[in-house]
Amino acid sequence: MQSLNYEDQMLWSRWKEWKDPQAGDDLIRRYMPLVTYHVGRIAVGLPKSVHKDDLVSLGMLGLYDALEKFDPGRDLKFDTYASFRIRGAIIDGLRKEDWLPRTSREKTKKVEAAIEKLEQRYLRNVSPSEIAAELGMSEQDVVTTINEGFFANLLSIDEKLHDHEDGENVQVMIRDDKTSTPEEKMLKDELISQLAEKINELSEKEQLVISLFYKEELTLTEIGQVLNLSTSRISQIHSKALLKLKHLLDKVVQ
Repeated sequence: MQSLNYEDQMLWSRWKEWKDPQAGDDLIRRYMPLVTYHVGRIAVGLPKSVHKDDLVSLGMLGLYDALEKFDPGRDLKFDTYASFRIRGAIIDGLRKEDWLPRTSREKTKKVEAAIEKLEQRYLRNVSPSEIAAELGMSEQDVVTTINEGFFANLLSIDEKLHDHEDGENVQVMIRDDKTSTPEEKMLKDELISQLAEKINELSEKEQLVISLFYKEELTLTEIGQVLNLSTSRISQIHSKALLKLKHLLDKVVQ
């Protein structure tokens, strides 16, 4: 059994052996911060029409599913296992619902068309301010639309690469073997290679923000403190970097 203190061992024993409701409630309260954490991460860039309470409900389903299926005897931390289940349940729920309103989808298409038109005109990456001027929109509106479209692409990639015939998402599955299939490794390596090339085209500050946000998992506010910049400025840098990476993700989805 993985290293647990006596209290945790007793909780898991009462839950797994007797399905003690009190033990289950105690475990849910203990690991609720995992749900809060993943809701906070996934909520970045989602439209205002998606309420955090709905994401929390989806995450709680994932947490309970993890409690039901986790084997404490395996050499695996529950935090790791539950994180897969929680994040997978939230993304699955978002994908099954029409989470992006029709008006937002139409706006996303307009922004994408404008990006393509401007890039053909200038033969370079274009900024949110240039897109805003082309469409007569505010720069903030453009940034919000880009973020929503970016997350929609992530959901599409997740759906195309990880759905199985049994309907369960591989992202929320924990396998006994530690080796990816050749197909998964090829897809992952190809995507990583393409993303690495594209990331190298970002400015130094954009690369740093992307690294701190996605690798070090700092919040935009924390990144602002590290770089001595305002949160809004970090958000602008983050959105601009996503804009540059967006076309690669579009290509992968197709």
